[in-house]
Amino acid sequence: MVEETKTTTTAEVTTATKAKGKKGKRIVNAGEVHIQATFNNTIISVTDKTGGVLSASSAGANGFRGSKKGTAFAAGVAAEKALDIAKKNHALNTVDVYVSGIGLGRDAAVRAVSAAGIRIDSITDVTPIAHGGVRPKGERKP
Repeated sequence: MVEETKTTTTAEVTTATKAKGKKGKRIVNAGEVHIQATFNNTIISVTDKTGGVLSASSAGANGFRGSKKGTAFAAGVAAEKALDIAKKNHALNTVDVYVSGIGLGRDAAVRAVSAAGIRIDSITDVTPIAHGGVRPKGERKP
């Protein structure tokens, strides 16, 4: 009885792990677009219904610097890029839009979503509203 031992090279191991970890393209028909519009930047994330990010983009990632990142034009460019990637790679058709923040890019990003040829089912404003906090504790009694 002769025992056979199999030796593997590092090249074989790395190709095996890469092939195992690679996933196919997911087809997502309906998703969500999250728009965070601040005065300094606008961030757009395209997710599926469970919250898994399909693509994301921001005004800063598209080459805008300084005060130009907070403009409506920069928000529109960022939204176009994020939705283009989601549409090509994941076949996205319909979205629910969630807008947070009070920056200039709110409306421009929503317009860019509709201009990208993706149907908008709903638009929801999820900006947090300050209410002054809870009632303060009373004074100490002697």
